[in-house]
Amino acid sequence: MNSAISSEQNGTRVLMFIQSLDLGGSETQCVEMARQLKWEGYRVTVGCLRADGPLKARLNEAELECVEFPVHTSLLRLNAFLQMLKLVAFLRKRQFKVVHASDLYSNLFAVPAAWLARVPVVISSQRDLGRWWWYTPVRRKILRRVQELSTQVLVNSEAVRQELLIKDGFRPEKIHVVYNGIDAQKYVQATGDRKNLLPGVSSIHKLIITVANMHTGAKGHGDLIEAARTIRKEHPEARFVLAGDGEMRQFFENQVRAAGLQEMFAFLGHRMDIPALLASCDIGVLASRTEGLPNAVLEYMAAGLPVVATTVGGVPEIIENETNGLLIPAENPTALSGALLRLLKDEQLRKRLGHAGRKRILAQFNFASVMARLKQLYRDPQHPAELRRTFPANSLSQANRGSENL
Repeated sequence: MNSAISSEQNGTRVLMFIQSLDLGGSETQCVEMARQLKWEGYRVTVGCLRADGPLKARLNEAELECVEFPVHTSLLRLNAFLQMLKLVAFLRKRQFKVVHASDLYSNLFAVPAAWLARVPVVISSQRDLGRWWWYTPVRRKILRRVQELSTQVLVNSEAVRQELLIKDGFRPEKIHVVYNGIDAQKYVQATGDRKNLLPGVSSIHKLIITVANMHTGAKGHGDLIEAARTIRKEHPEARFVLAGDGEMRQFFENQVRAAGLQEMFAFLGHRMDIPALLASCDIGVLASRTEGLPNAVLEYMAAGLPVVATTVGGVPEIIENETNGLLIPAENPTALSGALLRLLKDEQLRKRLGHAGRKRILAQFNFASVMARLKQLYRDPQHPAELRRTFPANSLSQANRGSENL
């Protein structure tokens, strides 16, 4: 299992595995990495437990093979075991050299299958500090045993790495930080259309956007709605644009109505035109209560928006407070409204933070730098020191400073 891959140009077979193709941070990263790997000469297949979803179109555009191993209920059911055996046979037949599991359920499903198939490089992932409702002691122990079967564990922030080292006792050399990346030029070059985005919007309005799912309350939509009460008193021209969907959308819409804030909020649902949306807005906000390394913050900054975000997970590894964004404590609507009001009232601050944020993303979180780290891990999983030397500058120090507010 520890043999190295000699070159990315030899058509190395890679299976990227993800639970579904719904819109989400892990799903988007998996699909975009698969597209980039194919472009660079790898022979890439995307495997999943559920193949329907908006991101399927991105795979089709790139003519990427997508293979479903349908498991729609518990991984403890007989069907899941049979599907895992099918995956083992598939891996052996195609002679994959790398299996990269991208999220919780793909860890549990694809990593054991890759181990049984004797795939040389098996990557498991830990991409967030959430899902607290899932991590019972028994489940956590099972997941860690499964991850021990992998060659290495990939995490997307130093905050997540420290969690695994301290709470789960992983060996430091087994865990690699590879930050999320984005195609930054898409956001730099995008153009927006404010008038068609929201009815009645004019030049006097300032648009504050959050891009986040609404599956739970973890993204802090409730805190944002509470903060809007205060913001309306001092800046009634502010408008909140919410891109994303999920089971709690109706709950948040009801919360907005109960607060009498309907004129300030627009719920857009799932959107595939995020670069254009961001180009139409003035401020990006993410009020999350838990994160790994949020794509939304990277996207806001690439678009040149000034950002307000909470000091959770790896966010302080992206944002240096007052330098390229504003950091606030989580679950604190007062701090959230205060930071947003500062930006609403100060055009020069908005411009300065937006410019510095874009500069940081272009230098250190674009796909080119991220893919270089990922390919190093695929080629030589036994030398984590080489990979760690590619960390973005000051990431660890920023993480340590940010952790004081967690």
